[in-house]
Amino acid sequence: MAKQYSPSAVERSWYAWWESSGYFGADSASTKPPFVIVLPPPNVTGALHIGHALTVAIEDAMIRWRRMSGYNALWVPGVDHAGIATQVVVEKKLMRERKLTRHDIGREKFVSEVLKWKDQYGGTILNQLRRLGASLDWSREAFTMDEQRSKAVTEAFVRLHKEGLIYRDYRLVNWDCTLRTAISDIEVDHIDLKEETMLKVPGYANPVQFGVLISFAYPLEEGLGEIVVATTRIETMLGDTAIAVHPEDERYKHLHGRYAVHPFNGRRLKIICDAELVDPTFGTGAVKITPAHDPNDFEVGKRHNLEFINIFTDDGKINSNGGAKFDGMPRFTARVAVIEALKEKGLYKDTKKNEMSLGVCSRTNDVVEPMIKPQWFVNCNHMAKAGLDAVRSKKIEIIPQQYEQDWYRWLENIRDWCVSRQLWWGHRVPAWYVTLEDDLDKNLGSANDRWIVARNESDANLEAQKNTWLAI
Repeated sequence: MAKQYSPSAVERSWYAWWESSGYFGADSASTKPPFVIVLPPPNVTGALHIGHALTVAIEDAMIRWRRMSGYNALWVPGVDHAGIATQVVVEKKLMRERKLTRHDIGREKFVSEVLKWKDQYGGTILNQLRRLGASLDWSREAFTMDEQRSKAVTEAFVRLHKEGLIYRDYRLVNWDCTLRTAISDIEVDHIDLKEETMLKVPGYANPVQFGVLISFAYPLEEGLGEIVVATTRIETMLGDTAIAVHPEDERYKHLHGRYAVHPFNGRRLKIICDAELVDPTFGTGAVKITPAHDPNDFEVGKRHNLEFINIFTDDGKINSNGGAKFDGMPRFTARVAVIEALKEKGLYKDTKKNEMSLGVCSRTNDVVEPMIKPQWFVNCNHMAKAGLDAVRSKKIEIIPQQYEQDWYRWLENIRDWCVSRQLWWGHRVPAWYVTLEDDLDKNLGSANDRWIVARNESDANLEAQKNTWLAI
């Protein structure tokens, strides 16, 4: 007999026997009352941590108790394909080992590389679950991108679109210039800066300045002088389309409806009144408006029917809308160049330290850029109401009860969910675009009413023909 207990030896042999004996399998033909838990699928990218262990221990206790209490208990195992996280890992591996980007090898070969990586490293988590003794029904093991799950995702997307709950629209999204994709709010980390701070940003050799407020002037038409505004993102002034003041601010009443002139492109910027946005006691009381690159300005742009001018390429460079002087510059290189150009014209005023919250991507550490992009969204209002009603009626009980307030606060302030990503690894949106003979290449995909959502290309063709369009 061994002098001491060896968990690694004992537990491994016991678990193998449990699994081979089928003790954790659920019987679909059983007349016992069912009890089902779907294991929240951990990301295929890594290994389990203590949080996973806690969840597994709690769920295992629940499923074993139900099984011993006479229920047909099913605990479904699986792993998540983890779109962004997995793509980032494989892209880094490609660059490290072969000095290649995903664009160098193309979509098909890149997806093949990801699948190889998944087959090689994805088993780590499944083995760890077994080591934890989790009584999972391994005959039902799932992967969120296997054939069955992929078919279910497509079906759900098509049904929700037909019900009007999924739609395509141009909205301001969190854009990662390294990944070249929209990311969710939960993938944005916020860094609180108390003063001027130099931060390392991916793709830049030198640290970039944040935590400052830069003031500069716009010249006014008709020789009326100038109007001073301030911003923490001076490069976005290249996309300004208006200047807002408070309607009751006496300093600017003579400028209502008049225009300033953009110093680099000659664009006329209307002086608009907006009591909702402008605080006349803050700064100069005049606010530059960049509808395409700021959440508050986006709403102002909609209220006042302003022009939305995107000045960035997908990888974070200034595009042709930013003017020939800055076209092609990385955005934070342009930040410095714009200040120098303003100084040359005598329009730069000063730079002061400024407390701010900076959004960065949790995956890449790149600074998140608010950008207007055509994306697919889920209308969350109906689901939020159902969730609120279920807790208020006690159909769902939240324990501890104090967390009910978090539930209410979250769902009462819900926003529509952006579900599309510009990734190569993940489920593809089941949508096809109808092209017509006189379409210009630069406009392809821009008309929201020409997107057809369908289960496959054949169904999309049939649907397009019903709408009297040409076949895809």
